Amino acid sequence: MKRRIWAAGVLGALLTLTACGSSTSGPPAAAAGGPANQIRAASTSKGTVLINSQGKTIYWFANDTPTTSNCSGSCAKFWPPVPGPVKAASGSAFAHGFGTITRSDGIVQATYDGHPLYTFIGDTGPGQVNGNHKNLSGGFWWAMTPTGAKLGAAATPSSGGGGGYY
Repeated sequence: MKRRIWAAGVLGALLTLTACGSSTSGPPAAAAGGPANQIRAASTSKGTVLINSQGKTIYWFANDTPTTSNCSGSCAKFWPPVPGPVKAASGSAFAHGFGTITRSDGIVQATYDGHPLYTFIGDTGPGQVNGNHKNLSGGFWWAMTPTGAKLGAAATPSSGGGGGYY
């Protein structure tokens, strides 16, 4: 009898701990528009791009529409969607607005200038733009610029050979 009471007490404690461990007192910082979801502009070797709070370059996929992400499954593992909503970091101002879409998997994804936003796992540190103008996962990827223009699209070749990214 004592073993059953003891086992019931342990089971009850475990269930209480599990329930407490899975609950939250509010939305995570990213969902609440906290520092994790603040976007700012930064200068890179290839031009000015939008970056997240970790300094990672933000990209857009040419195959997307303003309301639909066409990057899912293995594509989204290489190009993780930027969770939304996002906002401009303090002191930042952008020509276009941020918004959100709901992906087919139910995740809310941030957008800028009508483009769903992503990061790239090939960028291992701040300021890298390794995914810019890459034809991967069925289409071209572009680093998001504050103006919404393709990074490097308006650049003119210099005497040094045009920057090496085309």
